[in-house]
Amino acid sequence: MRNFFLKIAGIRLGRNVRFCGRSWIYGRGDLLISHDTWISPGAIIFTHESVAINIGSQCDIGPGVEFITGSHDIGTSLRRAGKGYANAITLGDGVWIGAKSIILGGVTIGSGSIIAAGSLVRSDVPPNSLVAGVPAVVKRSLPL
Repeated sequence: MRNFFLKIAGIRLGRNVRFCGRSWIYGRGDLLISHDTWISPGAIIFTHESVAINIGSQCDIGPGVEFITGSHDIGTSLRRAGKGYANAITLGDGVWIGAKSIILGGVTIGSGSIIAAGSLVRSDVPPNSLVAGVPAVVKRSLPL
């Protein structure tokens, strides 16, 4: 039933997408989740109308993972959060994102990569890489 309502809301879902309870989607941006992808409980997806979030097929998104497309320029001392902007997020196929990780706008995560739990991903991740940390850095290449 949940997937039915998500499709009505304009979210594009592939076949066999599993969107577990207590996950949230904010905003009216373009969101595509490809087939056989699992979204765990507590995931939060912040979309923006000017950019897309594309999640590949056969991805596994851990509990409490956040996708955040928006940010701000640094403003004056009167208001440090200056002009807002947003950047797209793209996940290749077969990506595994560990629990409580944060994926920021402007990031592409290559197919077959693993994001360790609790990581902050603020730059692109090469395909078949294991990244970890705050900020996330490549720890090793993974076999095909």
